[in-house]
Amino acid sequence: MAKIYKTSCFLIVLLTLCIYGNAQQNQQCLKCHGQVFYQYDNEWTGKVDKRPMNPFYHIDSVKMHISVHKEFSCTDCHRPDYETFPHSGELRMEEKYACIDCHGGDDNFAKYNFEGIEQAFMESVHFKANDDKFNCWMCHDPHGYQLALRGQESIKDVVSLSNQMCLDCHTNKFKFGLISDEMPKDIAETHNWLPNQPNHFENVRCIDCHTQVQSDLLVSHKILPKEEALKNCVKCHSANSVLMESLYSHRVKESREESGFINAAILNEGYMIGANRNLALNYVSVILFGMLLIGLLIHFILRLTIKNKK
Repeated sequence: MAKIYKTSCFLIVLLTLCIYGNAQQNQQCLKCHGQVFYQYDNEWTGKVDKRPMNPFYHIDSVKMHISVHKEFSCTDCHRPDYETFPHSGELRMEEKYACIDCHGGDDNFAKYNFEGIEQAFMESVHFKANDDKFNCWMCHDPHGYQLALRGQESIKDVVSLSNQMCLDCHTNKFKFGLISDEMPKDIAETHNWLPNQPNHFENVRCIDCHTQVQSDLLVSHKILPKEEALKNCVKCHSANSVLMESLYSHRVKESREESGFINAAILNEGYMIGANRNLALNYVSVILFGMLLIGLLIHFILRLTIKNKK
């Protein structure tokens, strides 16, 4: 027992030292990339120059330190040559890693089914329209990605985080321009058919309507063409809401394990017309309504009988 305790302590200390060491190493990169402006000694002029950081290369250090990749050093994914400043222009040509490069074929990540995610992604309209120009990092910021859906965050926070991934491109003409010669379309205008837009945008993710639900994936990555996007209100506003298989799929599993399947227990953060149904209450309502009708009928018959006797 004492040996196991010592081994555990050693591993914890080793992990702490690694994280601390990586944080110190990363701090050198964040001196520039973590700032809106950066400074450097200009050897040509002998002066200190101050320049604006390219927004595409700016890293939010706060998000980075709470992201899923917070324990890594920058050179785990980027070539060690980046430690030299100014960076060589050739480094900009390096091929970026994809999620599957690290997470594929690893039993530690088997539950996330990265192979299934990659297959679904390659069948998505994004990949088919842009081929290898569209990669994981177009949506998922490797320096700040969080597993919100698997945490304890409120559904609204999950929706906001997820939708921001879409809006970062579909409302940004510069990022949108990386894969298209067209200007991004106005989101409100393209969804003008949708009633009560603000409520939907705050409570439902874009991917809940724009992807094909897949039971083997917690989050579907098969983005559908706009013509195939979900527009059937009943699909969400019903007892068998499609959201139970997408947005609430993780909460559904947790709820079943803890207290059995009850829509109202899962959708306790907001009322969704048609989805928050309790069959027992439905039956009680029908019985009470039936009793009311019977009572009215008896009352009518009695009044009619009394009136005829007079």
